[in-house]
Amino acid sequence: MQINPELIKRIHETLNIIRYDSRNLVLKIMPFLRILVSLAAVGSIIYYYGFPKTDKAVTICMGIIKFSFVFYVFKYLLYLLFDAHPLQYIRTNLVESIIIILLIVFGISYEIFGRHLITTLTNRLDLPDIITYLILIIQIYFLIIITIEIGQASSFLAKLDIGPAMLLIFSFLFLILSGAGLLMLPEMTVNHHIPFINALFTSASASCVTGLIVVDTATFFSFKGQMVIMLLIQLGGINIISFATFFTTFYSRSTSVRYQSLMKDLLSTDKFSDTRTILREVIFYSLIFEFIGSVLIYFSWGNHIVFPSLKNRLFFTIFHSISAFNNAGFSLFTNNLYEQGIRYAYNLQIIIAFLIVFGGIGFITLRDILSNVSLHRKPIHFFKRLHVNTRVAMLVTVILIITGAVMFYLLERKNALAGRDITNDVITSLFQSITTRTAGFNTVDFSRLSVPLIILFMFLMYIGASPGSTGGGIKTTTFAVVIKSALDTLRGKRHVEFYKHSVSFDSINKAYSLILFSGTLIFIFTFLLSITEPGIAFSRLLFEEISAFATVGLSTGITGSLSIAGKYILIFSMFIGRVGTLTLILALSKKAFYTRYKYGKANIMIG
Repeated sequence: MQINPELIKRIHETLNIIRYDSRNLVLKIMPFLRILVSLAAVGSIIYYYGFPKTDKAVTICMGIIKFSFVFYVFKYLLYLLFDAHPLQYIRTNLVESIIIILLIVFGISYEIFGRHLITTLTNRLDLPDIITYLILIIQIYFLIIITIEIGQASSFLAKLDIGPAMLLIFSFLFLILSGAGLLMLPEMTVNHHIPFINALFTSASASCVTGLIVVDTATFFSFKGQMVIMLLIQLGGINIISFATFFTTFYSRSTSVRYQSLMKDLLSTDKFSDTRTILREVIFYSLIFEFIGSVLIYFSWGNHIVFPSLKNRLFFTIFHSISAFNNAGFSLFTNNLYEQGIRYAYNLQIIIAFLIVFGGIGFITLRDILSNVSLHRKPIHFFKRLHVNTRVAMLVTVILIITGAVMFYLLERKNALAGRDITNDVITSLFQSITTRTAGFNTVDFSRLSVPLIILFMFLMYIGASPGSTGGGIKTTTFAVVIKSALDTLRGKRHVEFYKHSVSFDSINKAYSLILFSGTLIFIFTFLLSITEPGIAFSRLLFEEISAFATVGLSTGITGSLSIAGKYILIFSMFIGRVGTLTLILALSKKAFYTRYKYGKANIMIG
């Protein structure tokens, strides 16, 4: 039988016409269907893990998830069919293509063998039965697909008529409220119940990487609840917008100028071309440091803590690595790192301290440092190769760490440090100096600390970490600019200079504005706390407020006893501290329209 080439050509042309005519209609309908299917599948996963399981509920949930898998395979093939360059589409969507292929393979194997491919392989290789983990693996696959959907949808952020400041605020509001809803599910807590205010406070503290707690994370929350808290810390630390946008870089080779501008503002970079590269590096740096930290922490537990199982030890390891790098201060021990057996685990403290420093130095600073590390260049010139911002952040960080450690040792050598040798005193002093500025871990009893040290700690917390990091506070560079500006003003200099570079007046004005607004807000919130908590000493309320505003998480032990109004005040403080005072003000204020005129000068008496 001879095939007619003309007939094949006509069929091909007919299919192209049908494809072209229906393409626009299908592409308009599919986004809505994707949203509906995604919501249904996410809802089924939430129900599956958040509520007590019944056979009927499991069947329904798995049915929805299986349908969603079929839908996503169908969606992928449909988009591939309508694309003018199918091979290019596969290369552009490589991650999704790999996942879809895996889904198809698992689906076909199930239809042929009547059982899942993973189960067949484990039986053939005489491995332990892992069918109990199969549902989890399937759902992880699905969550990856959902994340990819978020990444693809994130390209529409640039079309929204809101600025980067408002977008950042909405992203954290969404994260906090979503986290609170998840924590209120029955399976997230040991007693299957948590009041809304406590769930909201815990979610805000985790999302804002603060570490203040109103219930004991170790005993109040179940394993699932602790997993949710860890996820909130991770998303809040690297910024949920950066996380979502990261995935869109797999799907488009170019983005609009408005979209690039949006991400440029969120990442505080100077060039449009840097945004995509930095987004990926932010994610990769986070994962790499957390992985290295997890490996080191795993082997540093030693015999200090006896874990009931390998799974428990792994989870504790990963949780504390993520909490440390993101400067969150959450711990799975009731007494934080002051827990019996942990408070003297100095190797563990050193590892956590390094994770805190790397997470608090800032992603842009960290990127600059790592990009200039080279075996072919002389180390003596390393500091000069760094950007001015990096040098300032590093210098202030080192000065604050050393100052805090020395003062801690001098003030507490006969109190909290009594009975320890000099080596352990140095490690404890350095650790508390590092963690006080932003992380919130503690290896000493804060109720025993002297008043002068509490005042010093409030100062260190207020300064906080460096810009673009997971930490809070007014930031090290802001503190440096204000101090240098004041000194240069007294010396009669017209310009503020760092390393033979002049600081712009815009940066100086922002620094002073940040100091003014943050100080004012801390004063207002402390004043309100003094009204809602009349039985608590003012110094302890001030310490708690600064800790919340600077997203540190240290406490003198009053957090759990606060009234509902007091908890809401601290939630708002943590939120403002995480998104940034200037960010909130810029989002709420109107832009000024400058014109080509200026009024006459007026001499205002200062001082």
